[in-house]
Amino acid sequence: MKIRLLYFAALREALGVEHEVVETDARTIAELRAELCARGDAYARGLAPGRNVRAALNQVMAAPETLLTPDAEVAFFPPVTGG
Repeated sequence: MKIRLLYFAALREALGVEHEVVETDARTIAELRAELCARGDAYARGLAPGRNVRAALNQVMAAPETLLTPDAEVAFFPPVTGG
């Protein structure tokens, strides 16, 4: 299925890309993240399992086990702090 990916903040800087469209066999956010990590290099470092990275599916916060849908938009970003 086709998924639109968005990357924010330090993750966007590390990957050197704001967004992309990918074809994936992943069924969940966690599987998609693992697929992206398998690309190696910056993806493996930025999206590594131990890294604190949040995800949103169609602009709603999503858990790793959230199911993907065709033509979904998935955003990855580090936690945001502020005051």
